[in-house]
Amino acid sequence: MLLFKREFWAGLQDGSITLTFRRWASARVKPGGRYRCHPIGVLQVDDVQQVSVRSITAADARAAGFADKPALLEYLAAAGPVAPDDRLWRIALHHGGDGDRVEIALDDALQPDDVAAITATLTRMDARGPWTAATLAIIGAHPRIAASRLAAALGRETAPFKLDVRKLKRLGLTQSFEVGYEISPRGRAYLAATGSAGAAAPAPARARRKPKRA
Repeated sequence: MLLFKREFWAGLQDGSITLTFRRWASARVKPGGRYRCHPIGVLQVDDVQQVSVRSITAADARAAGFADKPALLEYLAAAGPVAPDDRLWRIALHHGGDGDRVEIALDDALQPDDVAAITATLTRMDARGPWTAATLAIIGAHPRIAASRLAAALGRETAPFKLDVRKLKRLGLTQSFEVGYEISPRGRAYLAATGSAGAAAPAPARARRKPKRA
């Protein structure tokens, strides 16, 4: 399990924090593991290794969310003195979404009853105005594109759009990434079964490039 104080939540979610150091007696996470960390979402561990305090660099400290190495050491010292030869666990990680249901998303062996149940749920979601088909279509046509651009292409605000995509993720139809979404294997199987695969979708506007400084 990985726990973080509130001051690190934003950096973990926006990708600016990619390291954490722990004073564990033994490793509690493993490379490739995905760990649900409320309210951050899912964190995926990329690498786990033991290092000495002496070997930690200023770049490591910044990647862990600190201004410099002294700030990191001061934070660690809150749990007790830190010596240069002490061993810490250095954990490289990245934000892996907001807790999408990975297992069900990978299940593409849909039976007719599964298709009917999903269709019924989507129909209920559309009761106050249709949005599910258009949302699935634009994610399918433009994977891993920023939610803000997808929402704009549909003439929607970003926040409500994200909330609706989470509803589709709870059904296992989509998956989240650091940027944007994809139709999951389960979602692709559903769209194929209902003849909705390849539905037309508006193209998001290109991301604006920041002007270069003179």
